[in-house]
Amino acid sequence: MPRLRPAILVFLLLGMAACRSGEPRALAIGEAFAGPAVLSIRQDIPLQSPVVATVKHGERLEIVQRRRRFMKVRTPTGAEGWTEDHLLLSSQEIAALKEVERRALSMPSQGLASTYDTLNVHTEPNRLAPSFLQIKEGEKVDMIAHVESPRVPPVRKPLIPPRPHAVPSARRRPAPKYPLPPMPAPPPLPKNWMELSKIPAAAPEPASPGEAGHPVPQDDWSLVRNSHGESGWVLSGRIYMAIPDEVAQYAEGHRITSYFSLGDVHDGDQLKHNWLWTTISGGGQPYDFDSFRVFTWSLRRHRYETAYIQRNVVGYFPVLMRPSGFSVCLDTGDGTRMRRSYSFLVTTVRLAGEEPCAASGDIPAPGQMPAKADAEPRPQAPAEHPSLFARLRSFARNWFKR
Repeated sequence: MPRLRPAILVFLLLGMAACRSGEPRALAIGEAFAGPAVLSIRQDIPLQSPVVATVKHGERLEIVQRRRRFMKVRTPTGAEGWTEDHLLLSSQEIAALKEVERRALSMPSQGLASTYDTLNVHTEPNRLAPSFLQIKEGEKVDMIAHVESPRVPPVRKPLIPPRPHAVPSARRRPAPKYPLPPMPAPPPLPKNWMELSKIPAAAPEPASPGEAGHPVPQDDWSLVRNSHGESGWVLSGRIYMAIPDEVAQYAEGHRITSYFSLGDVHDGDQLKHNWLWTTISGGGQPYDFDSFRVFTWSLRRHRYETAYIQRNVVGYFPVLMRPSGFSVCLDTGDGTRMRRSYSFLVTTVRLAGEEPCAASGDIPAPGQMPAKADAEPRPQAPAEHPSLFARLRSFARNWFKR
């Protein structure tokens, strides 16, 4: 057996030399996070390329290469593939989304909303923002806030920091060994050079969005919260408030923005509710409602009747419920806002007092990032692989120690 040891050692060394060492991983040039609920990583840029991996929303990815609007990323499992840059989120955007979700958990619901079809929930109030969640048909979500957002591409910071510009060298070129021939004399000016020098009147350029006379179209967005506490933005026109139809029929073409129960009413074997709602006459408004109304169930006529209505107001969320009534935040017309409290007793609504208030601006504006996430991600060094010589030396050392 001792005679076979050198032969076995040589055979093993030759076998290890024949094995190629694994290629080192490419250096990460940035980091990103998956934006959609499920993000497919393709083997190559074309959409027909096979999917090599799928990651869920919020999973961290390493960026290893960029080609225009496409990014080659590395998943936590080591798989590498391509995706589009608008489907990726930066660390600042992930932090802002979590901050929105945290604040939305403490904000009062303005009523339950639902949808007639599957609805995408976006990370920001923008059509081009990634959709990380979906609301199923008939699913109930809490209405939290409302905002008007311009229909323009979102302004985003680049996922990869730009390279520093190279400083041009201050060295002068050496003088040529032989002098250059003299330049020929320029040709004389044409006789009609004055006419040729006149600049023709240019046609007026079409106005671009945002200029005077060409306003940027606005989209109405609502912040919603599902039963799991996840919050995001949906188009307000794609959802409806889940107030009973026997009350919603009195909306008169206005959109219901919030609703609340003011107590139960027993009419024989039927259970009815008294309701408060807020409505708005149209979209594109910076406020949340322009009218609020109280409905009470009439035991004599067995139908809903209006107990109180206030029109032509400028109101802001949140509408708050009180032990003996409710309160709304209204603009007084001079730039200040007052929270007016109303008492509700059986079918009577009375003004009970007022105090200064502010709108529910506790949600970060689109693109606003927390300060703690402003640091640029540091590229990670590739994994170190020992050389073939180092592995052979280590193997031989362990062998002769036996």
